Amino acid sequence: MDEPNLVLDEIEERFSAFQLVRKSDETAKGEVLTELGATSDVDADIILELSSTWPLGHPERFDNAHMLVVRSLEVLDRNGARGVKTKAPIGPLNHVAGFLVQLVTRFIVRQHLKRQVQHIHWLYVRREANTDLDNGFRNKLRRARIEAERLVPTFNTNPLGVPTFIFGGAVLSWLLGSLQVLIAGLNTWYWQALAAVLVSLVAASASWIVVRGAATARHRIRLTTERPIQALYETIGRCGEPPRDDSIVFIVVALVLGVLAAIALPVGLAIAGIANL
Repeated sequence: MDEPNLVLDEIEERFSAFQLVRKSDETAKGEVLTELGATSDVDADIILELSSTWPLGHPERFDNAHMLVVRSLEVLDRNGARGVKTKAPIGPLNHVAGFLVQLVTRFIVRQHLKRQVQHIHWLYVRREANTDLDNGFRNKLRRARIEAERLVPTFNTNPLGVPTFIFGGAVLSWLLGSLQVLIAGLNTWYWQALAAVLVSLVAASASWIVVRGAATARHRIRLTTERPIQALYETIGRCGEPPRDDSIVFIVVALVLGVLAAIALPVGLAIAGIANL
C-alpha cells in the first residue's frame, strides 16, 4: 500500500531543506523561508528554532552551566539586599532611608530570582518533552528538570522580607492619616503651601529611595546571575533570551515621579499664593 501523504512529512521535508541551505546558500535559504511564510528576521528565528531538533547546543558544557546558575541564584538570594546603606547627609533618618532602600532592593532581587528559576524550570520541562526517547541527553535534561522543580518553592518567598500586614499597617496607615490631616486643614493658604511642600518632599524622597534600591539590585544581579544564566541559555541553544529584571522599569517610574514632584511644588505654592490674594 502507498504511504499516506502526511502534513508531518511536508513539514519535515521543508525543515530539512532549510537546515541544508541556511549556512551555504542565502538565495535558497530565502526561498525556503518564503515558502514557510517567514517575512521578517523574527520569522526567520522562529523557523530556525522550530527546525532545530538537537536538544542541547553544547551538551558537554550543560552540566557545568547548570551548576553555575544554581550557585549564582543561591548567592544572589543570600546577598542581593545585604549591607545596603545610604550615604545621604540626613542624620538619624539615614537608618530609615537605608531600610526602605533595602526593601526596594530585596523586592526586585527576589522577584527576579523567582522569575528566573521558574523560566529555567519551564525550559527544562519543554526541552525534555521534545527530546527523543533514545537520545542520551534526555537523562541530563530530566535530572536538571527535577532539580529545578525542587528549587522553585525555595525561591517563592515574600519579596519584601517583612510581614506585609506590618508594612501596610505601620507605614501606609501613617501616610494616609497624615494626608487626611492635611486635607482637613486645606482651608487656609499656609496649609495649602505646607501640603504642596510635604507632598513634593515625600514624592522626591520616594523617587530617590526607589532609584537607589533599583540601582543596587541591578548591580547585584549583574554581578551574580546575569552572565551564568546567559551561559546556560547558550549551552541549551535556540531558546531565546532570559527574562530581564525590573530594575530599569523601577528607575524610569521613580524618575518620572521625581520630575512630577519638582513640578508639583511651584504649582502648589502658586495656587496657594493666588488663593491668598
